[in-house]
Amino acid sequence: MTVKEVREKIQKRLQKAEIEDFEYEVWMLLEWKLGIGRAEYFMDPDREIPDKAWMSLNEVLRERERRVPLQYLMGSCEFMGYTFEVDERVLIPRQDTECLVELAVKKIRQTLREQASCQVLDICTGSGCIGISVKLLCPEAEVTLSDVSEGALDVAKKNAWNLGASVRTIESDLFENIQGSYDYILSNPPYIPSRVIEGLMPEVREFEPRIALDGTEDGLYFYRAIAEDAVGYLRPGGWLIFEIGQEQGEDLLSILREQGFENTEIKKDLAGLDRIAVGRWPENVEP
Repeated sequence: MTVKEVREKIQKRLQKAEIEDFEYEVWMLLEWKLGIGRAEYFMDPDREIPDKAWMSLNEVLRERERRVPLQYLMGSCEFMGYTFEVDERVLIPRQDTECLVELAVKKIRQTLREQASCQVLDICTGSGCIGISVKLLCPEAEVTLSDVSEGALDVAKKNAWNLGASVRTIESDLFENIQGSYDYILSNPPYIPSRVIEGLMPEVREFEPRIALDGTEDGLYFYRAIAEDAVGYLRPGGWLIFEIGQEQGEDLLSILREQGFENTEIKKDLAGLDRIAVGRWPENVEP
């Protein structure tokens, strides 16, 4: 079978399985399983592929037809230019979340210009993509990752090791086991309303951990809980930064203001949708 025939087979089967971004995934599968990128493909599309290579690719393709996420099949995904290992114990990092990291890094770098150290807590860390990226981009910051899931923390620890990020990890149900005070608390908590989850695409609904998705009835439970307790862990002038759903901006502003946060703001992502909620704990209030 030639590379061209293999590509056509993959595309046909992914389309039949109703994979949304099938064209992108065709090239990902060719490069991952056969080591053939676009340039190599077009240079020699009639190259013969060994039967053994096709059999290996076909096994993966069957799983993808079941709607197992490609990132879980590959065991990794890209985030902020870094490769993070992922499996069914953690949510797959999304490009949208890079907006949170970029904003946090900008603020943390400013803080580090004004003081010698900066304490950062990434709560509900999952794969660790937020906190680890912050540590890699702001090496002087002291970063702690926390999650209620032991399995998720195992993935985060492995990612930190692989990427050479020196971070602390704490297994904790929100702030239950958290000690000390922080200049920044960052979080991408579960924020999808329970009733909405069954309508999500199969890759998310059936394979990603529900504990990382379900924000209970209105999707705001974890925001309320974190914002309420964060005031006991933020230093004066410290920042709380959330990733949010695209329709949750006004609710988040209300939650933050009710807890006494100042400089509250909603930031949009590259698509122009509400994506980040920010609040600053007052300078003149002791945590």
